Amino acid sequence: MRINKNNKCLLLSLFLCFFLKSAPDVLADTSPDKINTPLAEHSLENGRVKSLIMEMFPTATHIGKKDNKQSVWPVYMRSQRVGYAFESKDFTQIQGFAGDIINLLIGLDNEGKLKGVSILFQHEPIFMHGLGPEAFDKFLSQYPGHFVSERIIVDSGRSHSVTSNSGGGLIFDGVTKATVSVIAANDTLLTSALEVARKVLGKFIQAASSQPKMDLFEPLSWQQLLDKKFVGHWTVTRDQLENKLGRKLTDYPDYGFEDPDMKVISEVYYAYLNPPIIGKNILGERDYARLLETIEPGEHVIGVMSKGPYDYLEEGFRPGKVPTRLSFYQNELPVLIRDMDFFRFFEKTLPETIPDLPNFKLLKISGHAGFNPAQPLTIQMNYDLRQNHLIGDNINQRSHHQLPSTLFIKTDALEEKPEPIWKRLWHSRLVEIFITLASLTVLSLIFIKQRTLSKYPRLIRYGRWAFLFFTLFFLGFYAQGQLSVVNIYTVLLSLKDGFKLDVFLLDPILFILWLYTFITLFIWGRGVFCGWLCPFGALQEMIAWVAKTLKIPQFKLTAPSHQKLQNLKYFIVTVLCVICFYDLALAQTLSEIEPFKTTITLGFDREWYFVVFAVGLLAIGLFVHKFYCRYVCPLGAGLAILGRFHLFKWLDRRKDCGKPCQVCHVRCGIKAIKKTGQIDYSECIQCLECLVIYNDQQQCAPVMLKNKRAFKPAVK
Repeated sequence: MRINKNNKCLLLSLFLCFFLKSAPDVLADTSPDKINTPLAEHSLENGRVKSLIMEMFPTATHIGKKDNKQSVWPVYMRSQRVGYAFESKDFTQIQGFAGDIINLLIGLDNEGKLKGVSILFQHEPIFMHGLGPEAFDKFLSQYPGHFVSERIIVDSGRSHSVTSNSGGGLIFDGVTKATVSVIAANDTLLTSALEVARKVLGKFIQAASSQPKMDLFEPLSWQQLLDKKFVGHWTVTRDQLENKLGRKLTDYPDYGFEDPDMKVISEVYYAYLNPPIIGKNILGERDYARLLETIEPGEHVIGVMSKGPYDYLEEGFRPGKVPTRLSFYQNELPVLIRDMDFFRFFEKTLPETIPDLPNFKLLKISGHAGFNPAQPLTIQMNYDLRQNHLIGDNINQRSHHQLPSTLFIKTDALEEKPEPIWKRLWHSRLVEIFITLASLTVLSLIFIKQRTLSKYPRLIRYGRWAFLFFTLFFLGFYAQGQLSVVNIYTVLLSLKDGFKLDVFLLDPILFILWLYTFITLFIWGRGVFCGWLCPFGALQEMIAWVAKTLKIPQFKLTAPSHQKLQNLKYFIVTVLCVICFYDLALAQTLSEIEPFKTTITLGFDREWYFVVFAVGLLAIGLFVHKFYCRYVCPLGAGLAILGRFHLFKWLDRRKDCGKPCQVCHVRCGIKAIKKTGQIDYSECIQCLECLVIYNDQQQCAPVMLKNKRAFKPAVK
């Protein structure tokens, strides 16, 4: 069956219909609140801002003039102030996935309770053109009604929530597929709300900052550290818990409470490690020096270790995360902590006098957390004890500790930068990073040794299929490593607006794949990504295999139609790249011509017309081999343009290729081998099948002819 060139009009019409259906909201929304820049100044003359504040404070009668010094709007009920409203951008500017900040309008009452959160500006692709802004609003709706003094952790991987009244903190559900965006929003909201609370709410006003004396040191043993109160020591006994619970601990199985003679349930030691007189004596000189190299200026580290049947780390605690059983408070506000996973790749070598207790963790406090090490510190343990899967009790125990003032010097408050989100994300995805790097190492070896490996057809065939399954299910569905034309926008805009490495580092898997793809473009061409590392491309290959297995008839395009349709993807990528300089939001909307987000990122959990479009493209692939890759994909076209400058031509050819041998031309499903035998590297997906044919004397016609001549009997 053949498709003539007039069918291009039909294809283009289908694409236009799809965009008219999917893009109207973005194209039509030109209200000032939607098109402003993230740093635009909002005022009460902006009707939307005023109405949002009044919604947050239903009893309010009027809103005062914005205090330029404190950057807040006081909100009144008659003459009585009931709270404040403020923009997050005035207090912190944390970049999200798109490289722009998220600007929130936040309401806070006199007691430090969050009254409401509304989005004034966001440019997160997953919430603009993927899950939609409703998913973002739903996530933020978890915050109103909670106090800034509560400890809030965003982690969709945990299956339960612990309230502030009965446990160690609030665990808010994140948004699957939007990890970077929700972490940026959470940090933006909490950082700005805590700063406002410290500035304008009397009970949270912070004392002058203190810095540890870095020139103060003397060798001290463990006992001396305890005697001088440099190390906090806290014991929770059996009697304390049973009195608080009103029942025996033996009523709670599986916690190690069976022995009634066990008097101590938790024994916790904790120490502020920044000053050398504490940190160097506990960690040793080598690890203390490594600690100082690891942390940024203004960051603080608390070391915690414990013993006893009930540990401060919950069962299944993941390194690099926030412990939920243990929390710190200062001046009635939670101290934001996170495990540094300091000893993951280094052997722990503590000085002889320091006890090597289980679960010695170093917890980092960001510079913007408002922590003052010279002020009293409250440590809290949450005891979540279950009698069975239905019945349980949850109580808190607290202790207080203050370091001697002789360890510190008072300084003016320093402007500290928060720890970049990308560092936390890389740290939390170390396993995925390792697997990805290992797979890319294997892929590199395959391409380096492709001539040798091509002599083993079964190894190439099954090895490539194994890699395609890995690409689809691990890199695609699990690690969300699907590159997109949107990544090209980011690169192009960085040339215009200045290169911001932090933006590229926000997703470690995408960064690694993008860097690897960019490098290999100039070595092997576009085929390394398109033929091996693209999850949607792998899915299309599987669809093509299904079509072949079921013997579905294939449409055969005429050579002129094939050539002209190939140019379609170059036209699409050119248009998209030009538009991104003038209207990024529109360019991101039009990038929905890629079905990647619908298929790989969201797993078809989307509006019906996106699903129909993606399924339609896959269905066409049943009749036209890898239709989308060959004729539509703007990402593939962009990579092909750069891939034209590759340094080597690795696929061997003979003089007889195409003269008259046509085996490779016929076998190449992507039609990257011309009848002349020449390989079009801009279209080639480096499947290596032609190299297998080249080394197979039963398939390569020139070799067969040569062998026949060599063994032809002599004419008598």
